[in-house]
Amino acid sequence: MAATRDGYGDALLALADNPKVVVLEADLGKSTKSLHFRKAHPERTVSCGIGEQNMLLVGAGLASSGYIPFASTFAIFTERAFEQMRNGVARPNLPVHLCGSHGGTHTGTDGSSAQSIEDLAIYRTLPNVVVMHPCDDVSTKALTMQLPELGKPSYMRTARNKTPVLYDGKEDQIEIGKGVTICSGEDVAIIACGVLVHEAMDAAESLRSEGINATVIDMHTIKPLDTDLIDSVAQNCGAIVTAEDHSIIGGLGGAVAEYLVSSNPVPMEKIGVPDRFGESAGSEEMLEMMGLKSHHICEAAKRAIARKA
Repeated sequence: MAATRDGYGDALLALADNPKVVVLEADLGKSTKSLHFRKAHPERTVSCGIGEQNMLLVGAGLASSGYIPFASTFAIFTERAFEQMRNGVARPNLPVHLCGSHGGTHTGTDGSSAQSIEDLAIYRTLPNVVVMHPCDDVSTKALTMQLPELGKPSYMRTARNKTPVLYDGKEDQIEIGKGVTICSGEDVAIIACGVLVHEAMDAAESLRSEGINATVIDMHTIKPLDTDLIDSVAQNCGAIVTAEDHSIIGGLGGAVAEYLVSSNPVPMEKIGVPDRFGESAGSEEMLEMMGLKSHHICEAAKRAIARKA
């Protein structure tokens, strides 16, 4: 068990050999885990205080001068800097890499004011911006390590709470823009991201006990979407379920639905936070309350299968 934010912090340290890598903080280095880089390389760390807008524009200035800035804060606070991300970073296509930690309702007891359930949708709307939500610390580190070669802006959501480690020793499976097929089945495909990848795996095991064979895909990159993989499972399975700890509007489910309707329409169900705000509760309580647990995914899979032509 490990938190994805730890993978981000480990990656920043591993990238320190690149003298162009710089780290920006907005008073939350301990929570986002960028503090490890700061302690080792204070000369390449900029504290921007509680000023997320300023942090993004400092990053834009550094990127336009040839540096590779990594900026992080809580996911909910990245939304304060949307205009700066849009006009200062995305429009000029500058390689500033923004990480939003503590995203989704899985954050739990911090309550609805701190639970960003719309961040993936917000950043997915911006041209040039790559959007990612990995499921474990290993894939988070692998994706972060690939960002210096990306040459364009990115947004990554990480989580505070620990989740099972899935890719230990399998780092070579992780590539920006390419989903990972965890298991294969011909009856339904479950496409998940973040903390719900593990719920999707549990759902597939439960479905298997009922004679239903499910494909499970970790779609860690939401933009650009791996449309080739979606085409493949749409054709082979004929039914799809998406699962995410994010609003059902505009996130992974929205991205998959938008693509399917214009390419290969098949029955599809979306598991995500309904059109409401969260509240204060434990992380597992929140997943149950919002209908995001494995048994909810199982029910959605059966509904999608029932709708096959």
